[in-house]
Amino acid sequence: MELGRQDNQDDVTRFWREEREEGAVYHAYLKKVTYHTLAQPECEEGNEFSRLMWETQKIRVIKAGTLERLAESLITSKGELDSTFVNVFFATYRTYTTPEKVLQLLTERYKSLKNGKKDADSELNAIRQRAIKSVISVWFDTYPEDFREPPDYPCLHTLEQFAKNYVPDSDLAIRAQHKIEKFQKELAGKRDAGIGFNSFCEEVDQMILSDYHQPLNFGDIPNQHFAEQLTYRDAELFKRVVPHHCLGAVWARRTRKNGRGGTVAGSVLATIEQFNRVSLRVIATVLKHPDLKTSQRAKIIQKWIDIAHELRNLKNFSSLKAIISGLQAHSVYRLRKTWLALPKESLDLFEELSGIFSNENNQMVSRNLLMKEATAKFPEVDSSNKILRRRNIQKRQSWIEHGIVQGTVPYLGTFLTDLTMIDTAVPDMTEDNLINFDKRRKEFEVLAQIKLLQSASQIYHLEEDRHFWLWFDSVRVYDENESCELSIAIEPIQDSAGKMKKKSATMGHRPSKVDTNRFSLFMCGGMNFEDKSGLSSGASTLGDSPVSPTPGMSHSSSTSSLFSYDSDYSSPFKLSDGCVIKVGLESSPGPSTHVYKSIMLHNTDHTHTVIKRVLDKYDCKERPEDFSLLQILSDGEFLIPESANVFYAMNNSGDVSFVVRSKKAQEAINSHRKHGKIRLKKLSL
Repeated sequence: MELGRQDNQDDVTRFWREEREEGAVYHAYLKKVTYHTLAQPECEEGNEFSRLMWETQKIRVIKAGTLERLAESLITSKGELDSTFVNVFFATYRTYTTPEKVLQLLTERYKSLKNGKKDADSELNAIRQRAIKSVISVWFDTYPEDFREPPDYPCLHTLEQFAKNYVPDSDLAIRAQHKIEKFQKELAGKRDAGIGFNSFCEEVDQMILSDYHQPLNFGDIPNQHFAEQLTYRDAELFKRVVPHHCLGAVWARRTRKNGRGGTVAGSVLATIEQFNRVSLRVIATVLKHPDLKTSQRAKIIQKWIDIAHELRNLKNFSSLKAIISGLQAHSVYRLRKTWLALPKESLDLFEELSGIFSNENNQMVSRNLLMKEATAKFPEVDSSNKILRRRNIQKRQSWIEHGIVQGTVPYLGTFLTDLTMIDTAVPDMTEDNLINFDKRRKEFEVLAQIKLLQSASQIYHLEEDRHFWLWFDSVRVYDENESCELSIAIEPIQDSAGKMKKKSATMGHRPSKVDTNRFSLFMCGGMNFEDKSGLSSGASTLGDSPVSPTPGMSHSSSTSSLFSYDSDYSSPFKLSDGCVIKVGLESSPGPSTHVYKSIMLHNTDHTHTVIKRVLDKYDCKERPEDFSLLQILSDGEFLIPESANVFYAMNNSGDVSFVVRSKKAQEAINSHRKHGKIRLKKLSL
C-alpha cells in the first residue's frame, strides 16, 4: 500500500524546544502529518501500515548560527534545497557578510563532498553536490548584481574556474563568462555616455521639442494626464528598486561608497529624489507669484488636490503622498485666506486623501488599503462625500467598460520605516556571538511585500510625454527659507498667526498632527539633487505620516525627517525598558540638511549618553558637552535638561522625535525668536 500526505486542517505545527549545537541554535517544532491511503480498501487487509493515520515529524529551523552553519543550512540533511531558507539568506546576507565569502563557502563545501571517501554516503553526497549547484545557480540568476565587481569581477572569475574544474558537465562556466562580457560592455557604454551619437540625438530631440512646442502652463495640463505622467515615472523607478537596498543596515550606509564603487542603496535614492521633486514643485507652483489674487492661488491648490485624486484612482500612493506633503508644508498650509477660498468639495477631498496617510495605529489605514488594493484591478470607490462617491462609481464603471486595469505604486517610506525599526531594535548578533537569523526572517517578510508590489506595478500601460517632463524639470523650486519668505509676503504673519485653529474649524479639515518637521520626503544628507537650492533642516524629507504645519512655531526649529515612529502603537520595537526614537543632528546655526536616524533609548539613559550616541550615529567627532537635546513637539520644542533621564523626561504622547543641536545654533535660534521678525529678501522667480 502506498501512503500519501493529506494536507488539511489536522496538520498542526507546534514549538517544542530550543536545541543548541556548536555554532548554531535551532528551534525544534513537532508537526502532526496526516496521511491517506492511495491503495484500494480491499487491498489493505493484513497490512500493518493500513491503520497509520498520522505521525509526528520533527522539524528544525535555524535561529542563529555562524556564517558557516548558515551556509550549510541552505541544504537540508537529506540533501534537498531548502527554498524558504535560500530566499531569506540571499535576500539579507549582505548585512553580515560578502558575496566573496559566501561563494567561497559554497565552492569549498562542494569540493569537500566531491573529494570525500567513497562509502555508503556516496549517494547522499552526490545529492548534496547537485543541491549546492542549484543554490549557486539560483543565486547567480536571482541576484546578478552581487557579481558586478568592476573592473576585475573576482567572484565571476572564481565561479568560472570552479565550474571548469569541478562541474565540467554544466553550463555554469559559460554563463559566468557571458556575464563578465555583459558587465564589461555595460561599463564601457557608461563611460561613453554623454559623448556618443545617442546623447547627441537626445539633445537634438530636446531642441526640436523646445522649438515646436509652446511651453506648458501648469493650469493647462489635464489632471489625468499629469497624474499618469507621475505614475509612469514612479512605476518605472519602483520596478528598479532592489529590495535588499531597503534593509536598515544597507540604508544606514546610504551616503557612503560601497566597495564596488557605486552608491549604496542607489535604486532607493532614485525613488526618493523623484518624491522630493514632486513635493517641491507643489510648493513652488503655489508660492511662485506673490501678487496672484487669492482666488487664483486657491485654484492652484484645488488643481493639485484634483491631481492627487487622479493619483488615488491610479493607485499611485507615492506621488499622492508627495502632493499631500507639499500641500501640508508650513509655507503652504498657513495661507489661511487661500484655503478659505477653496470650495467645500475640494476641502472634503483633501481631508479624505490626507486621512489615507494618518499616523494613527502605525499607519494602519494606509497599510490596510495598500494590502487590500495591491493586486486588485481597481481602487476602492467608497467616500464619505456623496458627490465624490458618485463620481468614483462612474469612473469605475468606465474602467470596466473599457477593460482598464490599474497597477499599484506604494509609498516606499512605510517599508523603509519598518526595516529601519527592525534593524535598530533587534540585535545583529546573539549573546553567543552568533548571527541572529531570526532578525533576517523578520526583514524578509517586509522585502517580500515589496517584491509583491513590484509585480503589481508592472500592470500599468502608460507612455512617457517628454514635453511634460521638460516643463516639470524647468519649474524653479525653493528651499525652506525662500518658501517661508514667499509665504509671508503673500500673507504676512499678523494676518495668519494664531488663527490656524479657527481656520481648520472653518475649513472642516484638521491636520492629523501638527508638526512641520515631518513634512518630509526622503531627504538624504550628502545627496546632490538636481535643484541647486537644496532643502534646509525642516524643508522636507520623506516622512512616514501626514505632515501638517505648526502654528506659531519658528521654521528654524523644524528638522528634516525620514521616518516616523508612533510611540503610542503596540509594536515589537517598543519595549518596557526602552523604545526606538528618531534623532536628527544640527551642528551649525545655519540651515543643515540631514536625515532622521533611529536609536534605541533605554530607561537608564541620561541626556549626555543620548547626545553621545547620536553624535556617534552621525560619525560626528565633536564634544557632547557642546550640544543640547531637544524633543520636537507639535507646538514647538522641549529642551531636555542636561541631568535628566530622557526616557522619563520625554513627552511620549505623540511621535517621538529628537534633535541634537549645537549650543551655538540654539543660542542663534533663541536670539532669532526673541527679535521675532524675519527680514525679507528679493527672490528670483
